Amino acid sequence: MNQFLWETRTVIAARHALIAEDGHVPSALPDFHHAVPFIIIAPPLSYSFAQIQIRFDEGGRAAFPADHTETALYVQSGACTVETGGLVTSLDAGGFAFSPAGSAFAMKSSNAVVTCFRKKYDPLGVPAEACFGHARNVEGVPFLGDPKARLKTLLPDDMRFDLAMNVFTFEPGARLPFVETHVMEHGLLMLAGEGVYRLEDRNYNVRAGDAIWMAPWCPQGFEATGDEPASYLYYKDVNRHPILR
Repeated sequence: MNQFLWETRTVIAARHALIAEDGHVPSALPDFHHAVPFIIIAPPLSYSFAQIQIRFDEGGRAAFPADHTETALYVQSGACTVETGGLVTSLDAGGFAFSPAGSAFAMKSSNAVVTCFRKKYDPLGVPAEACFGHARNVEGVPFLGDPKARLKTLLPDDMRFDLAMNVFTFEPGARLPFVETHVMEHGLLMLAGEGVYRLEDRNYNVRAGDAIWMAPWCPQGFEATGDEPASYLYYKDVNRHPILR
């Protein structure tokens, strides 16, 4: 038997995971028509969220019920129409949206690839409302003063939101300045380029299409390699007391 047939870059560890695109397996979900969901990260692997990639075909539609779950989405490619909170908008690649808990949420497309982060809402005062935007209209802020590492904060940075969704872009050779260790759990998707990701005591070569899960307190770091900028989309849980989670 050819030993190379069974090789994979995917690694599932106790407190982190690298999930390569070539191992994705489609799922079936209610109210998905000509739209194929790939559940990349979800409990019991994760603690608090699910990361789902949806690939739309001609006449595709995907809908989520109005329940306790909120959704942040990012359009990787193609274009789609998003309906939530009584609002309807069209998004192309780089577009993003937030659908609050208690709002029905639906997407229509014939060619889009969309990543969704979904979690149970942790109430605090007045809940967040539906919102939309595009990454090209969000300023990339130098991270800790480094102009070669720029962070785009896609969702509003206020206490109504208990999740964040950001895009981080690194010029070749740029890196996170230290190994981060924090309470926030991450789901991540490499959008472009390549690099080396430090997860706990291991280094992984990563490239566009790879997904990463990081548990709370997982030591983590990144350095962009290659000749092109590296960019990734990531989720984290924020703005709530950890003892109440």
